[in-house]
This record gives sequence, structure tokens and C-alpha cells, in this order.
Amino acid sequence: MKKIARELFWWIKTLAIALVCAILINNTLIAHAQVISGSMESTIMTGSRVMGSRISYVLNQPERFDIILFDPPYDAPMLYVKRIIGLPNETVVIIDGNVYIDGSNIPLDDSFINEPARGNYGPFFVPNGSYFVMGDNRNRSSDSRHWANSFVPHENIVGRLYFEYFPTPHLFD
Repeated sequence: MKKIARELFWWIKTLAIALVCAILINNTLIAHAQVISGSMESTIMTGSRVMGSRISYVLNQPERFDIILFDPPYDAPMLYVKRIIGLPNETVVIIDGNVYIDGSNIPLDDSFINEPARGNYGPFFVPNGSYFVMGDNRNRSSDSRHWANSFVPHENIVGRLYFEYFPTPHLFD
């Protein structure tokens, strides 16, 4: 009987340690989400499960074109996934679907979007400590162009997206 109790205690201790480690890793190192809309298609498809690094921006600042996981600037029960387009203290203007930064005559490279974007938006002046984000499926994305509070504050960024693990494993650079 003593041997069974010792074995049972060993299993309970092992499972408890594994659970504590999983909770710590999930709350400090990684973030994961399920993409429930088509706003990032064809980069990330609806229903995909993705994972990002919570520590990506501890020593580095977010950069243009990073795909991020974030708490939206309004009440929502899930993490959002979008691409950073405008950086702090920049002015973003969208003319005929083309994105221009700080009055440039050359639009941003948008070779990652799935179809030509439409519409005119802005100008949007991105406040210090915030970011302007858009989905890659520009014509079907609820993003900074449409939100009442157009910007994602730095503190709302949970992490940088690095990996899709379902349905098809895929790394993002």
C-alpha cells in the first residue's frame, strides 16, 4: 500500500509541476489565438490557430509590417491579429486603397494583400506609443480605418505572431 501511495504522490507532484510550468509559459512567454474572421486572408486563413511571442517587444519596438496579437482598443473577449502599418508619430493616408506614410508619393509595398484595396481614408496621425493596424484582406477587415479609437496602444500588444500551428504549420518571419 505504501508503494502505491508513493507512486500516486509522484504522479500528482509531476502533474502539478507540469501544470504550473504550462501556466507560467502561457502567461509570460507565449500567446495564442484562434483567427475567427477573414481579415488576414490569405496570409492567415479563418479558423487558423496561431502562436506569438510575448517577449518580442521587451527589448525591441514593433516594426512596420509585423503581424501582432493584441487586445483591441474596444471591449472584445479575444485577441486580434493584424499587421502594423503606421508607427508612432506618423501620418497615414489611404488613397484609392494605396497607403502613404508622412506625405510620401510612393505607396507602401502591399504585395502581401490578396486583392487590390479600395477606398480613401485618413489622414490618421498615429499618437506616440500607439500603432495603426490593418488586416491583409483590406476590403474585408475591421481595423484602424474603421474603429472609433483608430490606434492600438503599445500596452495592448500581447506579442508578435510567429507561428501558425493549425491547420497547417507555418512560420511567419
